[in-house]
Amino acid sequence: MSNRLVLAALLSSCSLLLSPATAAASAAGAKPNILFLLSDDHSYPHLGAYGNRDLRTPALDGFAAQGLRFDRMFVACPQCVPSRATLMTGRSPVSIKMVRFTSALPAELPALPDQLRDRAGYFTGVGGRSYHLDGPPPNGKHAAPVISGVLDGKKLRTFKQRVNFVDDGGVKDFDAVLGRFLDAAPKNRPWFFWLGFSDPHHVWDASRPGSRIDPARLTLPPYLPDLPEVRADYARYLAEIEHLDDDVGAVLALLEKRGHASDTIVVFMGDNGMAFPHGKGALHDPGIAVPLMVRWPGVVQPGGVTRELISGEDFAPTLLEIAGVKPPAEMTGVSYLKLLRGEPFNGRKYVFAERGPHGGDGAMRPDIPAASFDLARCVRSANWKLIYNCTPHQRVQPVDSAQEPYWQAMVAANAAGKLAPEFVTAYFTAPRPTYELYDLAADLGELRNLAGDPRHAAIERELKVALSEKMVLDWDFLPTPLR
Repeated sequence: MSNRLVLAALLSSCSLLLSPATAAASAAGAKPNILFLLSDDHSYPHLGAYGNRDLRTPALDGFAAQGLRFDRMFVACPQCVPSRATLMTGRSPVSIKMVRFTSALPAELPALPDQLRDRAGYFTGVGGRSYHLDGPPPNGKHAAPVISGVLDGKKLRTFKQRVNFVDDGGVKDFDAVLGRFLDAAPKNRPWFFWLGFSDPHHVWDASRPGSRIDPARLTLPPYLPDLPEVRADYARYLAEIEHLDDDVGAVLALLEKRGHASDTIVVFMGDNGMAFPHGKGALHDPGIAVPLMVRWPGVVQPGGVTRELISGEDFAPTLLEIAGVKPPAEMTGVSYLKLLRGEPFNGRKYVFAERGPHGGDGAMRPDIPAASFDLARCVRSANWKLIYNCTPHQRVQPVDSAQEPYWQAMVAANAAGKLAPEFVTAYFTAPRPTYELYDLAADLGELRNLAGDPRHAAIERELKVALSEKMVLDWDFLPTPLR
């Protein structure tokens, strides 16, 4: 289905979505269905709904207009496995032993799908792109035979036991996956379905007929140098998001066709940031800030925007409260149900994120780059960010995309002395500083490190205190910034 047709279908459904019958059902306390749409490697603000004019995303823009748009959503890790583990458990990756990329979610942890199933009567499922919470596969491109032998031998792969339905065939027709789930769901039970998309994950090979993305006319984010190769690869990334928009539009159209548009909460968000420098694998905002939009007919007022700080830890507690279930005491997230309802909301002062190993485990080597191994923590307030680098000697390298032309061009420009000083400092200076402090109101690119500047000593200490407390409460294995 084309974007134009999808958007027309979505807009025509607005009156249904906000019908008196829907509002009455919500007021009566009927448990809504929940559709969780998760894009992959999708940094804020890369959607038209967030003001990006370099790409066209009519389906998601129309969806945003029907719900609440979050402008400050931060995942707990700039990597897919730990981030998703937090979304499902309401706890930080460190506290649940999910820092290593190849871990399986511990069976004893209460998680969102099994809590919805066992305590709220939901029919639960997962499909689309891999959910990444049962450890690495035993075979194939990303095989880890030794780790897989342990996981299988000790029966540590347990995520499928948390859901009623699993569709992990690796598909391109995501609306068909939703259709299979709806066919399996009992008619007399509310349901929860987590549908994972492949885009805009690297490799950037999506194509979309009629795309008008012109690399020469793009507005580059401030953390990327203006080189032709950077523009070309950034355009490829944006094309992936346009392709994603088509897929989401088809899913939303099917939801309406099957009669569930008015009784289903739809949540759209990204799992972590894009595979560029300062993005995926990094604790700067392009790595942890992701889009989040929620449509809840009859409850969430259309067209709303919030700048409250939201953490990936907050996702599971919020959905559990929506389903009428008290979140387990172990969950440290803050439910934003009141925010969805438009009620007074006492939000967060800080959000936190961590970085650990990435990809397959293996022998350490002296020249291992930060893309493969890095240990870091961060705390972010409304306007300030502190990053704590515990392995600063690891050289900077983008996750997944180091072989792409843009990075090779940046490496060559640096070697030739033609790269601007701020990019040399950010990406080609080793060791990195142990602490990075950024004034986010004045430095959107997070390129001017203010750590150690006596003019900002008070805010630096405040953030170190907050991060130290978080690390203590999470039983973090790294040394805290302050004693």
